[in-house]
Amino acid sequence: MTNTTPPVTLDDVRDAAARIEGVAHRTPVLRSRTLDALAGAEIHLKCENFQRAGAFKIRGAYNAASRLTPEQLSRGIAAYSSGNHAQAVALAARELGTTAVIVMPEDAPPSKRTATADYGAEIVTYDRYTGDRVALAEALAAERGLTVIPPYEHPHVIAGQGTSALELVEEVGELDALLAPVGGGGLIAGSGTAVKGLHPSTRVIGVEPEAGDDTRRSLRAGRRVSIPVPHTIADGQALHTPGELTFSLNRRLLDDVVLVSDDEIRGAMRFAFERLKIVLEPSGATPLAALLTGRAGRLPGRVGVILSGGNIDADRFTALCGGGA
Repeated sequence: MTNTTPPVTLDDVRDAAARIEGVAHRTPVLRSRTLDALAGAEIHLKCENFQRAGAFKIRGAYNAASRLTPEQLSRGIAAYSSGNHAQAVALAARELGTTAVIVMPEDAPPSKRTATADYGAEIVTYDRYTGDRVALAEALAAERGLTVIPPYEHPHVIAGQGTSALELVEEVGELDALLAPVGGGGLIAGSGTAVKGLHPSTRVIGVEPEAGDDTRRSLRAGRRVSIPVPHTIADGQALHTPGELTFSLNRRLLDDVVLVSDDEIRGAMRFAFERLKIVLEPSGATPLAALLTGRAGRLPGRVGVILSGGNIDADRFTALCGGGA
């Protein structure tokens, strides 16, 4: 008989929530009458920009790292990331008393690279347009005896990321829809697992930048599709192929994936700063952009939105958002 149990379940997300308690923050949920009026729905913003290391990633990184054996921890951890998973793994390693080696693209935002180093990680750089970050990380891990914690292709990472949506539903109750960014697919896979496990009728809508629509194309094709490495301000979503594990989950969990332009992302970042009084990085602003532009369509009454991160320095924020409305 074929086993139909998915690789990540609601129980896995609940187990991750217990494991990360006291390490990851239980982030606030914000409301805005202005946003409700613009969206025509009751919007609940889950603010992962207030999370430790500035984004949701510590949830999955710590959930995975904390399960390593003492021997594995003594040798250290490896990871690859454009920035937020890098910081999260570096922080998780510090919390667990081990070391981390992080493979990062040369053009990663300087603030993310600096923060990763400040958490104590060793950084190895590569060219994201010509290099293979997975192969490089795996080679380093084999050479040094490290354990690789990938940014999304791992059930414990996915379960950890789902704790954000679990907290949101626990706080505000059943949602008619949930919007979240889609990069490698771990956040939306974990989130979908959590909300649909609790309330199967909740619509789960992913948001990608227009230049990085690999998941949307893959869902429409019914198979994983690769695109050229995208050029977008949403660096956390600049991927060319969905993860194999995440895609297997997301093709079952996602009701839709919508796209937003870089200019629409900038507009959402400005709106968050000026009207909500919060700072979002581009990837963290994509679901808000989908709301403000109507890209997500006419949404039902109660909508949760995961604002995934706020890791952006003042110079880059000003460069992206300082040029008028």
